[in-house]
Amino acid sequence: MAASPIASPIAVAMYPTLSVFTLAIGLVITAFFFIYEATSSRKYRSLGIELATAALASVFLGFGSLFLLLSSGVYV
Repeated sequence: MAASPIASPIAVAMYPTLSVFTLAIGLVITAFFFIYEATSSRKYRSLGIELATAALASVFLGFGSLFLLLSSGVYV
């Protein structure tokens, strides 16, 4: 019984496009987070909004970094 090779569910040609889009989305969400922190007073800030925004930006920037590494040939 021979083992089947592991194949990526995403085409390798899509890695650069995915890295650009996910990094761009992550940077926009990060910019929103910084603007929210700078413009709202301490009394009216919401911890839930801060955590949700930071988590969403982290996910997009993480996947963007992953696809950037994969598109440049560093297979992690």
